[in-house]
Amino acid sequence: MRMPLPPPMRIALDLAAEAAAAGEVPVGAVVTLDNAVVATSANMMVMANDPTAHAEIVAIRRAAEQLGRPRLDRCDLWVTLEPCAMCAGAIAHARIARLYYGADDPKGGAVLHGPRFFAQPTCHHRPELYAGIGGEEAAQQLRTFFAARR
Repeated sequence: MRMPLPPPMRIALDLAAEAAAAGEVPVGAVVTLDNAVVATSANMMVMANDPTAHAEIVAIRRAAEQLGRPRLDRCDLWVTLEPCAMCAGAIAHARIARLYYGADDPKGGAVLHGPRFFAQPTCHHRPELYAGIGGEEAAQQLRTFFAARR
């Protein structure tokens, strides 16, 4: 029997599905503080004509604005796909306490793949990492999205 997904990951997966329907790569992100949702986003690169509008970046920006502070210590980030190097850098700079993500990204990921950003000696902040939460559903969303474009 499968365990139910934590509510923030369910929200992130729903946001990813909405992004796919809008023609964006299906990635969703949620920032929580003390188990309460502070900010959410899906990928917005196409809609915003902004290559930095990854779900994680937008959710981090929104959370910082909502909380009125540049550091998000004690906050958790839930994202459907392993963050890229840009997003891993933002996570470190924001001082996110815990990173929960769904699907691995062997090609573009930078947490457990590629540059392994948080394992580098020059990385000044390392969140606790929890991989694979909702990973099957997140991976299926991505496969479906890209199969329709081939």
